[in-house]
Amino acid sequence: MKEKIIQVVGVISMLSLLMFGITAWAQDPAEAEETGQISVTGEAEIRVVPDEVILTLGVETWNKKMGIAKGQNDAIVARVFALADEHAIAPEHIQTDYVSIEPRYRNGYYDERDFIGFFVHKTLVITLRDLDKFEDILADALEAGVNYVHGIQFRTTELRKHRDEARALAIRAAKEKAEDLAGELDQQVGDPKMIQEVQSSWWSGYNSWWRSRWGSGMSQNVIQEMGAGELAGDGSLAPGQISVTARVSVTFQLTK
Repeated sequence: MKEKIIQVVGVISMLSLLMFGITAWAQDPAEAEETGQISVTGEAEIRVVPDEVILTLGVETWNKKMGIAKGQNDAIVARVFALADEHAIAPEHIQTDYVSIEPRYRNGYYDERDFIGFFVHKTLVITLRDLDKFEDILADALEAGVNYVHGIQFRTTELRKHRDEARALAIRAAKEKAEDLAGELDQQVGDPKMIQEVQSSWWSGYNSWWRSRWGSGMSQNVIQEMGAGELAGDGSLAPGQISVTARVSVTFQLTK
């Protein structure tokens, strides 16, 4: 009796599988005819006039007596803070970023007769929102005893906004490129299947002779100017423009 029941159940199971296969095939006839896809990249660049500059300055002093070396360094830093106040730079826009005291010896031998002295380093970071003050503050800082200019970086305070704009333009460029390519093959672009941000960056050309200009080698579909820019005051400073770039990869479904 049990054997008969098992045989009946087995037959019912086989019939169920066959019916499921027929139903599944009947529900998805469109899948029998596969549609193609197209993958493209969209690139965009927005050129923005900077509205702030980050000035990174270094102060180095040395003496065989650590107290003297540190005192000399502190005096220079104090003069820089004083002139920042004279130029109406807010206290939160100037800070000490790095401090070190290093004993040095000639030829790497740690012997008293080869001792050169204690080298004291401090790094100051100044954020200028008024670009007209840039040349004056830099000249005054050098006169005050600053002996290194570690970096000058022109930036925009609305970087997030411009990145979003560049990304939107890159998406639009990708769709237009896909439509043009598909149209040449008598195809139409359907819904997007995958969207991926490949790169989003910005760079300023200042000091580009010594530093690599990140992102400058990328070819762009879209370039948008965000203002022409002006010379800062009557000096020789020309901040130019900051390049904000975005690149996306999009895969679209093709429809006939």
